[in-house]
Amino acid sequence: MITVGLTGGIGSGKSEVARLLADRGAVVVDADALAREAVAVGTPGLAAVVAEFGPEVLDEQGALDRARLGAVVFADPGRREALEAIVHPYVGRRSAELVAAAPPDAVVVYDVPLLVEKRLEDGYDVVVVVDASEETRLARLAARGTPEADARARMAAQSDRAARLAVADVVLDNDGDLAALVEQVDRLWAQLRGGSAARV
Repeated sequence: MITVGLTGGIGSGKSEVARLLADRGAVVVDADALAREAVAVGTPGLAAVVAEFGPEVLDEQGALDRARLGAVVFADPGRREALEAIVHPYVGRRSAELVAAAPPDAVVVYDVPLLVEKRLEDGYDVVVVVDASEETRLARLAARGTPEADARARMAAQSDRAARLAVADVVLDNDGDLAALVEQVDRLWAQLRGGSAARV
């Protein structure tokens, strides 16, 4: 088994890389997806979030309003830590379950937005950073409908580009088009399937 820590700043295209690797046979452990599971309707996690942040973080259907909660936690590191204390234990447990179910020769890709912030880089055989310029990332977030002020606040809440690049074994440049990204992912996948955990 080879473990890959996959990270990148918001808007970098990290989720697209995770999807491409899953298509090629990787076992992807998506921390964001597990975090959403942790606070789904009816879960103890959602109840804990409401107890901590109040019912105003719910939408009309009683589900978590992620945009509203995001506006709170990305503006205040202390509030973000309170949310992480609720969500991260669940994510850790579910991640361990998914890895335990993977075949012994699997390439396990951990899609971890906070890999650098939480200093998790030593826990993986290979650290892959999806890199894109701030301008590219802002343009992608704008295309998703994220207001520029919100996009900049979320980017500021993450480690800076230099800190991510400093821990990378592999850097995937995603300032170009999808075809260029696919070519890089194919090269990475060939190396990983060959059992190489060295710098690609």
